[in-house]
Amino acid sequence: MTDPRDYKLAETIITHSTRLEKGERILINLIGFNGIGLVRALVTLAREIGAHPYLDIVDPETQRILLETGDAGFWKDQAESDGVPLMKQMDAFVGIRASENIYESSKVPEKANRAFQQHYLQPVHFDERVKNTKWCVLRYPSPAFAMNARMPTSAFTDFYYNACLLDYARLRDAMLPLEERLRKASEVRLKGEGTDIRLHVDGQDWVNCHGTRNIPDGELFSSPLRDSVNGRIRYAPSVYLGKPFDFVELTVKDGVVTDFDASDREALQSILDTDEGSRRFGEFSFGTNPVIGQPMYDILFDEKIYGSNHLTLGQDYDEAPNGNKSQVHWDLVCIGADVYLDGELIRKGRHFVPDDLQILNPDNFFKGR
Repeated sequence: MTDPRDYKLAETIITHSTRLEKGERILINLIGFNGIGLVRALVTLAREIGAHPYLDIVDPETQRILLETGDAGFWKDQAESDGVPLMKQMDAFVGIRASENIYESSKVPEKANRAFQQHYLQPVHFDERVKNTKWCVLRYPSPAFAMNARMPTSAFTDFYYNACLLDYARLRDAMLPLEERLRKASEVRLKGEGTDIRLHVDGQDWVNCHGTRNIPDGELFSSPLRDSVNGRIRYAPSVYLGKPFDFVELTVKDGVVTDFDASDREALQSILDTDEGSRRFGEFSFGTNPVIGQPMYDILFDEKIYGSNHLTLGQDYDEAPNGNKSQVHWDLVCIGADVYLDGELIRKGRHFVPDDLQILNPDNFFKGR
């Protein structure tokens, strides 16, 4: 049975996120079977407007077997014979992550993960899908997802739809004053528990994200000047390639991680050693979704937490580049640090201070709706 809210979510994806048009092809990729109701809603709405949906439904346990046994030759063949040719024919892409167990691939060896990233993920998704389709990626609620969020399943499901079905036009407008300030700024400083870090953003572009690439959404991102990051930063819990981290701490000098600590030091060491760019940063962002308040080991939600920032290890984005290239792109989130722009305090903890930015504080965002 399809939740009625799936049709509202599908409508947002079709009309707002991908702006799907008659005659266009859309690839709907479902990982896990839990989100089949949303797939049905997407297919129904796509056909109603005369678009052509293609389905790719993946069993997470089978995918784990492929990840564990795949090598460079296997993934190159998969990319060249199926992945890239199919993606080249698509106008739009929707990725629904509906696995019941986010740790399904946590034991995949690092060498195998790198083969998948380099020879399949990079050419199929980063080079083709991201650059040449109208794409949107999202999660889907489940009891396991609710458990990570430490919420009852029914309460989490309501929270999920509230976060995903936000008024994105209102959020876009609410972020505009912050965007204007950031475009004029030179130095950003984050200062909080375990964190005192500075970075420069002179002349960098800023991207206002309001439901066109991720759902839920609510972030304003750019990238730091590559050699400008200095200090230390402590991040909230995170998961990367199925491996959980209760915390991550980094010490940075002239844009390069020089020291680190984590709940899983060995795994962090391996990620940092992936390539030259994995010890540098490719993105800096403000999280602004007023519904999302706490981390839940899921980056598509956690990077949107209001009163947060993420300073991302690895690959930059073409929309706001800084020249850092890497197979890694890990959105690590710092929650509740004070934020200074060129010495002016603009956010105290999780609440914006200047009058023109207070609309981003949750109580004010929802006031008068």
